[in-house]
Amino acid sequence: MQMVKVVSVFPDLLGTYGDSGNALVVSRRLALRGFEVELVIANLKNSIPSDGDFYLIGGGEDGPQAKAAELLAVDAPLEHALDRGAALLAVCAGFQILGASFLGPDSKPKDGIGIFGCRTHRFEGARSVGELIVDPEGKLGDTPLLTGYENHQGITELLKGTQPLGIVLSGHGNNYGANVDGAIQGRAIGTYMHGPVFARNPKLCDYFISLVVGSLEPIDSTELETSHRNLYSERISQRYK
Repeated sequence: MQMVKVVSVFPDLLGTYGDSGNALVVSRRLALRGFEVELVIANLKNSIPSDGDFYLIGGGEDGPQAKAAELLAVDAPLEHALDRGAALLAVCAGFQILGASFLGPDSKPKDGIGIFGCRTHRFEGARSVGELIVDPEGKLGDTPLLTGYENHQGITELLKGTQPLGIVLSGHGNNYGANVDGAIQGRAIGTYMHGPVFARNPKLCDYFISLVVGSLEPIDSTELETSHRNLYSERISQRYK
């Protein structure tokens, strides 16, 4: 049985919107396929392990966001993890701090970690709040439309050569010129979709898992697939009423 390590990064700082659930979904979908899973909660009281296979970081408020960025700049744990072959999911505030720059609590630009080729700016218009539907980029294969919930003031500019996660069909996403959401940089995925995004979009979760372990067999659970299909159809139809 293959052993894998899933790391939830700073859920005590960036856990406002339930994004720590993404680590649970990854762990469960691995376990259903026969993997032995160790789930590590890397909070302020312990260090981020250097030997993880999957790293997941979520969204939060401005102060905790800046603190998380400060901590992640020490020893560059996420950059080293990606260099080793790990995969990374970053949502909302987590996505912003892993870009080239983001806005601090004083609304002034701060240096980001630099994993994603993007910069986040302040938007003076209305806050982006509500359901988000995204047509995923072609490299995600047969992944269907993605759904999530967004709640952010910042707008994110993708720098030249940076690929978005997908095209926004409904909602705002990055909200900087082009109608796109998130970014894909190697084995790192960034998005504004809460939900948690992997609970809402298991095909995206499986794509994320496959970045590390390779191709996956389907999960043999009619009940699980039927439940997701019904909820997914309901969200899509409600958004397009």
